[in-house]
This record gives sequence, structure tokens and C-alpha cells, in this order.
Amino acid sequence: MAKKKSTMRVSSACEGKKLNKPFRTPDGPKKSGVCVKDGNSVKVVRFGDPDMTIKKNIPARRKSFRARHGCDKAGAKDKTTAKYWSCKAW
Repeated sequence: MAKKKSTMRVSSACEGKKLNKPFRTPDGPKKSGVCVKDGNSVKVVRFGDPDMTIKKNIPARRKSFRARHGCDKAGAKDKTTAKYWSCKAW
């Protein structure tokens, strides 16, 4: 019985990385990235400002960030968006 050849396209930035596991982008335009499956392809989603720190241990800042970005709304549930991963980091 012959095996079917995989036709999934993988982004070059995602070679050898696990899906749905955020990683730091040391020299990239954003702070972090994550490889996600989008249909028949794997793409990289970049998110976060490299010049800012996350201070999620301060409850007022966490509440303000999540309200400002709409983290509790339906639009923040799609794993292929930077909004989802930013909200998850907070």
C-alpha cells in the first residue's frame, strides 16, 4: 500500500519548530512568533513590541491591556491572529 505524500506547505521560518509554541525572534521586527497550521499550510504569526516589557504581574496593567485589545471577545479566539497570541501572553 502506497503512502500519500504530504502536500502541506511549511513556512521557512517554521522549519523544525513545534506548532502552537511561541518562540522569541531575536533580530526580527517583533518580539515573539509562533508557527500555526492554517488550512493546508503552516505559517508564522509574529506579535509583540520588541521595545516593551510585559508586566502581567500588575493586575491593573493586565486588566487595561485585555480591555484595550478586546481579549475577551470572539475575535480573539482565532489562533492564526496576532491578537490571540498577544492576549494569551497576557
